[in-house]
Amino acid sequence: MSTKRRVLGWALTLACVAGAVIALAGIDTPLRIVLTPLFLLVTPGAAVVGLLRDRDPLAALSVGAAASLVVNVLLAVAMLSFDKWSPRAGVATIAVLGGFIYVLRVLYRGSAGLQTEQGARSR
Repeated sequence: MSTKRRVLGWALTLACVAGAVIALAGIDTPLRIVLTPLFLLVTPGAAVVGLLRDRDPLAALSVGAAASLVVNVLLAVAMLSFDKWSPRAGVATIAVLGGFIYVLRVLYRGSAGLQTEQGARSR
């Protein structure tokens, strides 16, 4: 991975974390308008793209963008349906969901790597 790409990834990660912290802490800043939606849109999509890393990059990005929109719309509809609208709860839910998908990715990659190493040793 190139250095520019790695720096861009870390900058995006820090911006998303800042957006989540600003929303959860209730900090009133002009950056909230940009960083919180960035977190809400990037986190589910990035998590799904991480699961699809072996696929075509354009297809993975398309599925990630669609998954991000679907997750956010379903969360908003659920909160409105149950009359429990809360921006903080929405941010917390997206954070937990993103963390859960990250754990799935680590477990999936770990088991796939283990099978590859075992297959290489048996040959």
